[in-house]
This record gives sequence, structure tokens and C-alpha cells, in this order.
Amino acid sequence: EAQLVESGGGSVQTGGSLRLSCTASGFTFDISDMGWYRQAPGNECELVSSFSSIGSAVYADSVKGRFTISQDKAKNTLYLQMNSLKPEDTAVYYCANAKMPVVAGCMETQGTLVTVSS
Repeated sequence: EAQLVESGGGSVQTGGSLRLSCTASGFTFDISDMGWYRQAPGNECELVSSFSSIGSAVYADSVKGRFTISQDKAKNTLYLQMNSLKPEDTAVYYCANAKMPVVAGCMETQGTLVTVSS
């Protein structure tokens, strides 16, 4: 069965760090087409980070300078390193194809919960 599974979420205090992973099983995907989304309670789904057509990382303004997206093609895995976390980063984080409508990005997988306390 083809699936994407996120991991690495958890609870941290303001200023802490987490690294999220997204691994594909049952199929091989082009990691460069993938991105990280998030959805906080009561908020719309947001595309947090992805790769441009030339392979450079793209970030939402709210996470620039704090989050880093990376990929390990040999492991078929996408990562999101999150540093200097803030309470407003609290959300369920999802990985999905970055080319789909943003609202769908938070519907494809189970996601991993990140909670940042002040």
C-alpha cells in the first residue's frame, strides 16, 4: 500500500527545536515535488515550505530563517528542521505534493502534531 508517513512531532517550549520526517512507502516519489503544510486549530491549511522548479527551498514568511526543508532521495524521505519554535507554530504538520491546492495538502495524510508552549 502506498503511503506517506510523517513523524517527529512533539511538545517543546518556545525556542526549542524539532525535526520532522516524511517517508514514503510502497512507492517512489519525486521528493522535489513535495512540501510541508500545517494547520492550526481554527486556521486554514498553510504551505510552510517546498522546493522551487530549480530546486531551491521556498518558505512561508512566518517561518523564514527558522525552518529548513531538506531531502534524502536515497531514503525517500523529506525533512523539516524547525528551530526557534514559537507558540504560533503549534499545528498539525503534513507532507504532500506541493503542487496540489493548498487546502488538500492538509487532507492527504495523518500528519504529526507539533505543540509549542510559552
